[in-house]
Amino acid sequence: MFKKEVYITRRDRLKRELKSGIALFPGNEEAAFNYPANQYHFRQDSHFLYFFGLDHPGFAGVIDVDNDKEYIFGNDFDIEDIIWMGVQPKVADLAAEVGITNTAPMNNLATFIADAMKAGRQIHFLPPYRGETMIHLSQLLNTSIDEVKNGASVELIKGVVKLKEVKDEYEIAEIEKAVDIAYLMHTTAMKMAMPGIVEQEIAGTIEGISLALGGPVSFPVILSMDGQTLHNHYHGNTLVEGRMMVTDAGSETQLHYSSDITRTVPVGGKFNTRQAEIYQIVLDTNLKAIEAIKPGVPYRDIHFLAARVIVDGLKKAGLMKGDTEAAVEAGAHTLFMPHGLGHMMGMDVHDMEGLGEDYVGYDETVTRSDQFGTAYLRLAKALKPGFVLTVEPGYFIPALIDKFRNEGKFMDFINYDKVETYKDFGGIRIEDDVLVTDTGNRVLGKPIPKTIEEVEKTMAEPREWIRMDGFI
Repeated sequence: MFKKEVYITRRDRLKRELKSGIALFPGNEEAAFNYPANQYHFRQDSHFLYFFGLDHPGFAGVIDVDNDKEYIFGNDFDIEDIIWMGVQPKVADLAAEVGITNTAPMNNLATFIADAMKAGRQIHFLPPYRGETMIHLSQLLNTSIDEVKNGASVELIKGVVKLKEVKDEYEIAEIEKAVDIAYLMHTTAMKMAMPGIVEQEIAGTIEGISLALGGPVSFPVILSMDGQTLHNHYHGNTLVEGRMMVTDAGSETQLHYSSDITRTVPVGGKFNTRQAEIYQIVLDTNLKAIEAIKPGVPYRDIHFLAARVIVDGLKKAGLMKGDTEAAVEAGAHTLFMPHGLGHMMGMDVHDMEGLGEDYVGYDETVTRSDQFGTAYLRLAKALKPGFVLTVEPGYFIPALIDKFRNEGKFMDFINYDKVETYKDFGGIRIEDDVLVTDTGNRVLGKPIPKTIEEVEKTMAEPREWIRMDGFI
């Protein structure tokens, strides 16, 4: 965990965002894998971690805004736990590490909340995403599951977003650590992307790198020759020369900060002419979008900048035609980028999106579009120093090509006859994690090869042993 002053400051700032009441943060519990004693790797709730820092199951945190007090509720380990786990610290000792002096057994939480509700005090809580948390909140608040789902505090959501969207120096260092692990994951994948290799071998290898150097992957690895499927977790294909392999993967550090990087490489190590032409369009889009990132610029503007670069490039390649601005305004670019350009990054790979995308990526100055493609833009509002976000343009999706052509959409902007010849192409995605600075931006972490020359050079290099020094 960070030093205790970090957590004290975070809680104090949250108190200033809330007018009154109690902010309740249930931590996560263990989750059974296939029978009670065989459990998934424990992952603490990110918001509990942000304010209370304790990476253990069985805790809840409370911030009493009215009385300027904070509490940790949890149970000390008994002898049966110690037999299996060894001697464990007391709850009071753990709480002291994050600057909290008020502790109580977990059973006392129900009485504490009941007394607060009897006094007419508001109980603020965030949208729960786990079934057991919904049940626990339902019991604590003496209400139905449906009311729990719909009863999250908007005031608390907005306060948490305001604090967490701007990363401090400690968080940025952790994210960079995660990107540096992703460097090894992606360069290893590049070197393994040779004909005859099964995707699973590469996916498993790079997941192992994440586990060896930090923590688990920050989301299930996407690695496939069928990169036109945005979230493709099937790894059963055998790599074939002439195809391209998309790898979308990141790592999570021991403090649970994430990276999210995508690279696309030619199986066998050399781009052919057709691959290089389309790849360069996507790379130019990635680079020009990053170049435009600076404080005060709405990310939706950068999304549309990326769309214009894609249209210009595809016009030169003969796949699109007509006026670029008119094509983007009509949404013709969504055939090739049917998604938003990027999203917030942090402790979660899609940072805070469980609180609601419209709270995280939008505000009173910008509303979500209802246009296909643009409606999927997760981050649209003006950028601030300290934001960490992704930039990921991309795809050729055969089903979408068929749909648009059959509906007669964008006939003035798309050369469908030529696009038909690219149905076997797959997808190209290039994604980086970028910090908004006071004056512009900085791509985080050790630069991961992405130019044609860099990728081909890396793929020609032998694989080396991975060293863990400096990561853990």
